[in-house]
Amino acid sequence: MQPVVIVGTGHAGYAAAREFRKHDTTTPLVMVTADDGTSYTKPMLSNAMARGKTPAELAQASAEEMGQQLDARMITHARVASIDAPNRRLHLSDGSELEAAKIVLGIGANQIDPHLPGEGADDVLAVNDLDSYAQAREALEQGHRVVLIGGGLIGCEFANDWVNAGYEVTIIEALDYPMGRALPPQAGTALRSALTGAGVNVVTGRKVTAVERDGDTLVVVDDAGERHPADVAVRALGLRPRTRLAEDAGIEVGNGIRTDRQLETSASGIYALGDCAEVDGLVLPFVMPISNAARALGPTLAGTDTEVHYPVMPVIVKTPCCPIQFYAPPTGVAGEWHEEEADGGGIRGLFHDHEGQARGFVLTGPAVAQKAELVKQVPGWFDNRY
Repeated sequence: MQPVVIVGTGHAGYAAAREFRKHDTTTPLVMVTADDGTSYTKPMLSNAMARGKTPAELAQASAEEMGQQLDARMITHARVASIDAPNRRLHLSDGSELEAAKIVLGIGANQIDPHLPGEGADDVLAVNDLDSYAQAREALEQGHRVVLIGGGLIGCEFANDWVNAGYEVTIIEALDYPMGRALPPQAGTALRSALTGAGVNVVTGRKVTAVERDGDTLVVVDDAGERHPADVAVRALGLRPRTRLAEDAGIEVGNGIRTDRQLETSASGIYALGDCAEVDGLVLPFVMPISNAARALGPTLAGTDTEVHYPVMPVIVKTPCCPIQFYAPPTGVAGEWHEEEADGGGIRGLFHDHEGQARGFVLTGPAVAQKAELVKQVPGWFDNRY
């Protein structure tokens, strides 16, 4: 019997495997991963210091332990070089091959690399998994000045966590306030004020143009000519889905590996989920959408076709200085934000389209307690696009 082969052992891959095993305990299962296959919860990286967790303590199970739990053959430190999609055959970088009844791609996304000039640019870190987080933590032990290139969600979470641990933290963000692509002005300004109050040096409206060296010190240079010395520099400019493997196999890609609502790609019997996937037009690189996708994919892999359902799933931003929950309005929908100070404190914002329908919301500080009320006012992810 040919196996189900899952490529990737991040949250998407392991969640899909667990859900598959709930519905099928006999079909062989193979998991292929480029790293050591350690199971961990990626969102916990950005508040590990606050929780007093070392990188080693964030590891939940080894590949061997996961293989036992899932009754799966684990192939670690192996890259898939190419996929013969019509025959569902995977060619690994060591020259070996795997034939599969079904293939699942849970191959994640890469941190966006701006390819900055300067002799220090190669020393800028990108935290995208447990191994790179361990590398960053080791670097942090050698100094106290940190510059984060990018003030999006991840940059803000790391900044809050690391400043609370006693580091001197600077964020350099090209937009007018942190998380400017997700938050409306009042909420974004509240976040900037809270981060500043916590001790973070928040530099907005600036782009990084180079990373130079001055002896052992990195110097991050912005487009105003200001030089920001750092012992550690980390880029946090967002994620780009890994699509090359699928594209080279003739599988349709867009902003991610395109799938229908059953998570099936344009190639029969090949599925995708997680940070790499564009599910019926949506790229949702967050835990809850990935978990929902896995719950649908499990029975589908076992023979019962099941569509994924995305309810309203607000994103929780782990910035204790300014708790935030938001449900972003769809890109391209015309409308306006209406923000106000909420009773009890914090910002409450609703985005209405030109017909008056609520399409997104944001809550900060104590106002996050109003989430349940606002969730009822907006459509679910699929219905919210039109």
